[in-house]
Amino acid sequence: MSTLPPTLPPVESNDSGFNPDFSSTAAANGNGHADGATVSPVNGPGPAPPVQPPEPSKQQDSPDPQTQKAVQDVLYSDIGVNTLLNRLKASVASARDFASFLKRRGAMEEEHANNLKKLSKLTLDNIRKAEARHESYQHQFEQVMHANERIADNGTQFGLALHAMHENLLQLANKMDGSRKTWKQQGLTAEKKVQDAEALVEKAKAKYDQLAEDLDRVKTGDTGAGRKFGLKGPKSAQQHEEDLHRKVQAADQDYSSKVQTAQLYRKELVATTRPQAVSALVDLIKEIDAALTMEMQKYASFNEKLVVNNGQVVSPQGLRGTTGQPPPSMNQVIYQINNDKDFDDFILKHSSKIPSVRSELQYVKHPTLAPAQTKPTPLPSNDTRTSLQMPSTQPQSSFSMQPQPQPESTQSPQQYKLPAQPEPVQQPSFQSYNIGLQQQQQYNPPAPTYPGAQTYSPIAQNPYSQPQSDYPRGPVGQSTAQQSAGVTYSGSSPPVNPVFGVNLEELFRRDGSPVPMVVYQCIQAVDLYGLEVEGIYRIPGTSSHIQAMKALFDTDGSQVDFRNPEAFQHDVNSVAGLLKQFFRELPDPLLTSEFYSKYIEAARIEDDTMRRDSMHALINALPDPNYATLRALVLHLYRVQQASEVNRMSTANLGICWAPSIMGPHKGNNMADAGLQARVIITILDNVLQIFDED
Repeated sequence: MSTLPPTLPPVESNDSGFNPDFSSTAAANGNGHADGATVSPVNGPGPAPPVQPPEPSKQQDSPDPQTQKAVQDVLYSDIGVNTLLNRLKASVASARDFASFLKRRGAMEEEHANNLKKLSKLTLDNIRKAEARHESYQHQFEQVMHANERIADNGTQFGLALHAMHENLLQLANKMDGSRKTWKQQGLTAEKKVQDAEALVEKAKAKYDQLAEDLDRVKTGDTGAGRKFGLKGPKSAQQHEEDLHRKVQAADQDYSSKVQTAQLYRKELVATTRPQAVSALVDLIKEIDAALTMEMQKYASFNEKLVVNNGQVVSPQGLRGTTGQPPPSMNQVIYQINNDKDFDDFILKHSSKIPSVRSELQYVKHPTLAPAQTKPTPLPSNDTRTSLQMPSTQPQSSFSMQPQPQPESTQSPQQYKLPAQPEPVQQPSFQSYNIGLQQQQQYNPPAPTYPGAQTYSPIAQNPYSQPQSDYPRGPVGQSTAQQSAGVTYSGSSPPVNPVFGVNLEELFRRDGSPVPMVVYQCIQAVDLYGLEVEGIYRIPGTSSHIQAMKALFDTDGSQVDFRNPEAFQHDVNSVAGLLKQFFRELPDPLLTSEFYSKYIEAARIEDDTMRRDSMHALINALPDPNYATLRALVLHLYRVQQASEVNRMSTANLGICWAPSIMGPHKGNNMADAGLQARVIITILDNVLQIFDED
C-alpha cells in the first residue's frame, strides 16, 4: 500500500472566500459519510486521493538484501508469530490513540466554531441597535463579523472531517484487533502443538538413556545397577538383565515413535501453518500502518487547507491566471471606516430637530404686584398696555396656569408667568405635591391614566435613579411608615374589577396589557424606593397594608400611583409582599404547571450552558402574557441583585425567596424539588441578558 502523502488541492476563491471542502466524503452529506456508513480508509470504495510522486531525493532507500534475510529468519523462527502479534498489538494501540486525538481535536474545533458564530451573531445584533454607532463603522464592522462567521464555518467543516477520520480509523483498529485474536489462536496453537511434541520426545529420550545405562552396568557386572528383588524374592543377575533388556526395547520404541510424531508436526508447521500465520499478520500490520499514515497525512493536509482558507478570508489573494480583483482584506475593510464623515453624518441627521429661535426673554412683573403709581394721563383709545402683553413668540411655561377672571379688570393678560426659576425637567405628575410656590391657587394635576403618556416601563434601566427629594428612599423611608399622609383603605367592599386570583391571559384579554398593572406599579415602587432596603423581598411587609392595597387594585387599579410613597404609606416591604402575593394567587403559576417537570429536569443538568439553553427554550414556549410578565419581573430582580452590596439580596437569596411564587409549590413529597426550583430562578437571573437579549 502506498504511503506517499496526498497532494493539497489548490485553493479556489469565490465571492465569500470560503472553501471548506476538506473531503469529498464530508461534502456528500455534511457529516463525513456519503451513504451514512463509515468507510474504511483502506478497504473503502472510491478512488484514492491523488498522490504526488516523491522527489528523487526523498525516494526511500531500497531494502538491503542482508537485512531482509535477517528479518525473514526471525519471522519464520519459533518466535516469529509471537513477535508479529506484539507488533500488530502496538499498531492497533497507536491507531486508537490517534483516533482519540482526532475526536478530541474535532470536538474542540466544533466548540470553538460554535462559540465564534454565537459571538459574531451577538455582536451583529448589538451593532444594529439604535443606540449603537452606525454609518461606515457599522457597514465595515458587519463585514468583519461576516468574515468571522466564514472562519467559523471553516472550523466546523474541519471538525466534521476529523470526526469522520476518527470513526474510520477506530473501525479499522477494531477490525484489526479481531483479526489479531483469530490468528493468535491459530498460530500459537500450532506452535504449542509442536513444542509439546518435542517436550515428549525429550522425556522419552531421557527414559531411554537411563534404562540403557542400567543395562550396560548390569552387563559389566556392576552390582549396584537397578533392583534385584521381585515378588518371589531376590532376582538373579540373568533375570535382572533380561528385565532391563525388555524395558530398554519398549523405551526405544516409544522414543522412536515420539520423534517421528514431533518431526511430522514440525514439518507441517514449517511448511503450512507458520507461513500462513506470518503472512496474514504481516499483511494486517502493513494495512493498519498504511491506514494510520494515510489518516495522519490527511490530518496534515486538512490543517493546511484550514489555514489557507482562513487566510483567504482574512486576506484574499488572487489566483494565478485570473484577472479579477480579489475582495478587500480585513485590514483594508477596517481602514475604510471614516470617523470624520461618520461624525458629520450623525450630526446632520439631527438638523431637522433644531428648535426655533426664541425671542429675547423679558421680565414682566405681575400687575397685582406692581408698585402704586400716579394714574397716567389717558391715552388715545387705540393705545394698549404693553406691560401686560407677552410677546407672541414667547413659549409657554410647563407650569403655566390660567388665572381666575378679574371682574375689576377689563383687560386680563393672556398668560401669567411664575417667578423666574430654572425650567424643570418633566417629572411624574406627583411632583406637584411640593412645588415650593406659595400661591393662592394650588395646582392640582390630573390623576394619571395607565397606560398613558407617562407610562412607567419596569424593564428599562431604572429611569428614576434620582427621585425628587420630597420622599426619602431606602432605609430612611422606612422610618416614616408611621407618618402616613392619612391615606385610608377599605377592603370590606367586594372586588369590582378583580386582579388577584385571575389568570394572566384573562387579564390580558380584559385590560389589554400583557403585564398586569399591579406588576407595573409594584416594580416601579421597589425600583424607586426599595433597591437600597436591606432584605427587600425577604422581610415580610405589614399584612393590613398588603390587604388594603390588594383591595385597591381589585377595585380600580388605574387610580393607584405608587410613584408617590404616600400611596403605600412609605412601606415598600408591603409593596414587595403584595407583588409576591399576586404571583402566589395566580390560578396557573407564572412558569405554568405544564412545564413544571421540564424546568425541574433542566435544573438537574450540570453543564451551565446546556442548562441555560434548555430553560431558554422553555421560556420561549410560554404564552405571551406569561413571557412578557416574566421578562419584566426578571429584569427587575436583576436590578435588585445589582444593589446586593446594600440590600444583601444576592441572586441565590432572590432565587430562594421567589421560587415558590413563580413556579408554585413543589409537587409530591420530594423535598429536593425545592432546591431545584431555586436553581431554576437562579439560572434565569444569572443569564437574564442572554435569555432576553433579542427582545
